Amino acid sequence: MLSYVLRRLLQSFAVLAVMSLLVFASIYAVGNPMDILVNPQSDQREMARAAAALGLDRPLLEQYFIFLEHAAAGELGKSFAFNVPAIGLIVERMPATLELATAAMLIAVVLGIPLGLWAGLRPESAAGKSIMAGSILGFSLPTFWVGLMLIMVFSVTLGWLPSAGRGPTTNLLGIPVSFLSLEGWRHLILPAANLALFNLALVIRLARAGTREAMLQDYVRFARAKGLTETRIVGVHVLKNVLVPIVTVAGVEFGSVIAFAVVTESIFAWRGMGKLLIDSINVLDRPVIVGYLCIVVTLFVTINLAVDLAYSWLDPRVRFGETGS
Repeated sequence: MLSYVLRRLLQSFAVLAVMSLLVFASIYAVGNPMDILVNPQSDQREMARAAAALGLDRPLLEQYFIFLEHAAAGELGKSFAFNVPAIGLIVERMPATLELATAAMLIAVVLGIPLGLWAGLRPESAAGKSIMAGSILGFSLPTFWVGLMLIMVFSVTLGWLPSAGRGPTTNLLGIPVSFLSLEGWRHLILPAANLALFNLALVIRLARAGTREAMLQDYVRFARAKGLTETRIVGVHVLKNVLVPIVTVAGVEFGSVIAFAVVTESIFAWRGMGKLLIDSINVLDRPVIVGYLCIVVTLFVTINLAVDLAYSWLDPRVRFGETGS
């Protein structure tokens, strides 16, 4: 197990290095931050002074190695637009994104598993067919359109929920969160539901497929022969086997939700990391963009490693480091 974890960490460092170099090169090719950050009326001397202050007068490869040197020391450079440490900006916005992503995944899992079980146990019923039809819509509808429709219905037409912002926050162990107040929940519901839609459909289909497969297995027949109730068979034996693929996919999708919450955060003006990324791209704020991607990749690696360990716990047949595992 230890060798597996160490191997994954080494792979992660390699991924981070390659990703940061690609991002540096792509931003360098797209445009020059000086064209956005400096007054176009400035003369060449002022332009050169500003470029030197931001470190943009050096060759790209040298800028990249300077970034790696600072990253090794726990720094990601200073934001061009805000003139503060980039990692401070990202960490400041991180609780909002993590709160939104966690709420979205909880909605997807808490609703998706029972709905998928129901559809798998009664596939020919009207409810089962309706659930599967709804899951198809969840895959098909674009996130930005669903977000706009949610705002139109629940904010503009009905006036039940706010359309933008995070609402009031409360410090929990020094971290600002909004789910501890009713007004915070009112601001959280719409963006979380919008972000959860795709993963809700995915969990429903996984749970349905796993349930239908599990109900045909010998251990289910043996449990029925022992006289166990259908509730116990489904709630204990079937559910544990259904959870194995769901845990794997939900863990990977949680990282995707964090990384790609950009659309939802922009639609609902949710001040998270995704909104910060969009604002930074608009001004080619290279330290913030690269720092954001490095942090997101690190979250991906950590989540995937936790998912692998959970998978081993749920399925004892999985043993890391063995041949064919």
